[in-house]
Amino acid sequence: MTTTKHLTFLVTGVSSGLGRAIAGAALDAGHTVVGTVRTQADADTFEARSPGRAVARLLDVTDDDAVVRVVDGVEEVVGPIDVLVANAGYGHEGVFEESSMADLRRQFEVNVYGTVATVKAVLPHMRRRRRGHILGITSMAGLITVPGTSFYQGSKYAVEGILETVGKEVAPFGVHVTAVAPGSFRTDWAGRSMIRTERSIPDYDEVMTPVREHRLAADGRQLGNPQKAAEAVLTIVGTPDPPAHLVLGSDALRLVTNGRAAVDREIQAWAELSRSTDFPDGAQLAG
Repeated sequence: MTTTKHLTFLVTGVSSGLGRAIAGAALDAGHTVVGTVRTQADADTFEARSPGRAVARLLDVTDDDAVVRVVDGVEEVVGPIDVLVANAGYGHEGVFEESSMADLRRQFEVNVYGTVATVKAVLPHMRRRRRGHILGITSMAGLITVPGTSFYQGSKYAVEGILETVGKEVAPFGVHVTAVAPGSFRTDWAGRSMIRTERSIPDYDEVMTPVREHRLAADGRQLGNPQKAAEAVLTIVGTPDPPAHLVLGSDALRLVTNGRAAVDREIQAWAELSRSTDFPDGAQLAG
């Protein structure tokens, strides 16, 4: 980590996965970490990790009012939040046509609305102090697409776009915003943390069956090391010019690079048609 200054972190979803790894790394570095969990048992386990510096709060991030109460309470009781890691979320796997609207609403309620509610609750405090760092754990799935996770990827694309925009709005206040996009890490994401829609349309067998089988077979053997991801996140905390986007994992770096290059090629291939839709005397957007 760049700075040795003691910081107070708020990390949502610390009972497992990258949230637990990031919280643990921050505690090991001597910081105070408020971690949100869903059960009292998880709260007790987290606080036992580093008594006095590991502080648990029960929270459902889809409860907007509860998010505000928890954040304001942390500010009053624990201290000013220097770093927010909005991590709480889950994965949904399913063919678009086979997945329900209820699946979509729940996915966005947790991954998008829960993240936004947390950022909105923390931001006024950071803005008034003219300092702070907001990190949202998105995914390489917020920068590329693969078959079988359209709802999940849509939620992560939304978070990527929201965080990048917020970062531009709050930069004048000394508040940094980073969207952290991990690849495949050895967490529970593809296991117990993933909701899978049952297959029902045979036409999609050819595209979906290999995807699901590969993901299940790779669970527990993923390339990414959560501890190293946590160390990477702490590396950018406290730096004067942290990235707006941080891709984690060589698989994510390869897939995101290739995917975005493909988009760029397609845009250029159709550039003439794109330009043909202008008024000749129209005003160009700034930027």
